[in-house]
Amino acid sequence: MENTVWHVTMRIIADLRDERFATLPDLKAAIASRVEAYNAEPFQKRHGSRAGVFAAEEQPLLRPLPQAGYEISRWVYGRRVGRNGHVVWEKNFYCVPFAHVGAKVDLRITDRVLQVYRGTERLTSHLLPPPGSVNVYRTNDADLPAGDRYRQWDPDRVRHWAERIGPATVSVVNRIFEFVPVDEQGLDAALAVLRLSRRFSAERVEAAARLALAGPVRSPRYAHLHPILATGQDKTAGHRPPREEPVEVGGYVRGADYYAGGAQ
Repeated sequence: MENTVWHVTMRIIADLRDERFATLPDLKAAIASRVEAYNAEPFQKRHGSRAGVFAAEEQPLLRPLPQAGYEISRWVYGRRVGRNGHVVWEKNFYCVPFAHVGAKVDLRITDRVLQVYRGTERLTSHLLPPPGSVNVYRTNDADLPAGDRYRQWDPDRVRHWAERIGPATVSVVNRIFEFVPVDEQGLDAALAVLRLSRRFSAERVEAAARLALAGPVRSPRYAHLHPILATGQDKTAGHRPPREEPVEVGGYVRGADYYAGGAQ
């Protein structure tokens, strides 16, 4: 039996050696097709085939398979639901009923689905985005209450907040979006800058944005504005006295008389 399994495995590997597959499901389908073809081949020393023997002798003794196929899953525990009603997994966002905002939940992840549990209660399920996706939102409108407070952040909404702070802040936000391939990848960085106005005033954030834009960094971010605010550089930037340079009336030149006298 083991010899037969080894023989079949090597035969399938040889058949697929020169083929290329874009995804794992494509490879699984190709292997299944080869196995089915092998089982349908007639026996060399007896009547029938492996598929025929299975259908006539073995299959009637088997229990039916479950309606849903078994999926391998992994669990992630203790993820907090954000104030926007979403939980984060691998840089993507999945909504949870708003009654659970701030609570810790557990995630069950399969190849296709993410499920959110609180204790033994399943709160919601979402299809996973394609592999490599970033900043994708899976949101059910019924899970979130009405009102602008729970609207998803997008570049237009971020720029509107920046406009309420000042033109320098708008420039910082625009540069963040200019330096990312897709606008959604700049949302977190832009929001980190704007949320500084919650700890510091909007006027101070605007002053810090002006200082950051005057520096050598082409796209200032939180890491550049926060030190300016934390050290108070924005407060003294407009009141710094001008630097006084000494005025030179004339150079001290040793003339011919000096050198002539030294020669005596």
